[in-house]
Amino acid sequence: MSIRESVWNTAPTSAPAQRGDRYALGSADHPAKMLPAIAAHAIRTYTQPGDLVLDPMCGIGTTLVEAVHLGRHAFGTEYEPKWANMARTNLALAARQGATGKAAVTCTDARHLLTHIPPERHGTAALVITSPPYGPSVHGQVRSTRETGERGVVKNHYRYSRDPHNLAHVATDQLLDAFTHILTQCRTMLRPGGTAVVTTRPWRTRGELIDLPSAVLAAGQAAGLTPVERCVALLAGIRDSRLIARPSFFQMKNVRDARREGIPLHLVQHEDVLIFTRPAPHPTASRHTPRTGRDRYPIQPTTGRCNYHRADRRKKG
Repeated sequence: MSIRESVWNTAPTSAPAQRGDRYALGSADHPAKMLPAIAAHAIRTYTQPGDLVLDPMCGIGTTLVEAVHLGRHAFGTEYEPKWANMARTNLALAARQGATGKAAVTCTDARHLLTHIPPERHGTAALVITSPPYGPSVHGQVRSTRETGERGVVKNHYRYSRDPHNLAHVATDQLLDAFTHILTQCRTMLRPGGTAVVTTRPWRTRGELIDLPSAVLAAGQAAGLTPVERCVALLAGIRDSRLIARPSFFQMKNVRDARREGIPLHLVQHEDVLIFTRPAPHPTASRHTPRTGRDRYPIQPTTGRCNYHRADRRKKG
């Protein structure tokens, strides 16, 4: 087996440059988008063409879009109708651009994932890619006086939604309980030997470090997954062997404010990437069992508050 790199060079270009014309207008409004290069790297590393990729909190559909462009099939769920609809729009754009994979999106709470997937599809996913919401640490976007005509800096697009039931707005212990439940369902969706990739990062609340990566590692183990790798996905570019940081306005402001108060805060320029596998049921089970025909076709969700992509799929044939 080839040796995998533990540091992923996933920001050779900026996030807007990575999305380019592959994502529809409005995609940038989501407050915590995964870098397309992170999703693409995981998909290339842990799957083969025709495999099924799952994202239970898919947001604007970054994981799904990168999967179908790489010839994989994908299924995603998303709690917020606005973002589920944007994921549908991005998938339709990918299809027009020639993506060969097929995908489906349903709008539902990820904690109810299995109720929206037919039982015969359980155990068929090669890869899960997901990330817990960064509610307390989302910075959003800013507009200057020159852009708005208003005095000072205006902050916008810094909330997932105003729904208090969204996991981005609950306490950390509630978030971790819910995320453990979601990972347990993802374990059921993975085929034996399948891989789960979770990206996360720490944040600070009133100066106190919240070690979310370690908490997510424990959640994955509690869900019955086996940790096998811990990697770093860079959010900074590399030029002449040096890191080129691309911080947001609020990242820079928070660091400067902390240092003025004597707190030696530094810019976080990476995502922690936790890699888990679903244990095989017995030692002779194949880690990469080939699937053909119906098993390789994307999931058709059974029910949901909004099932956006099914009609679009019928149009495309």
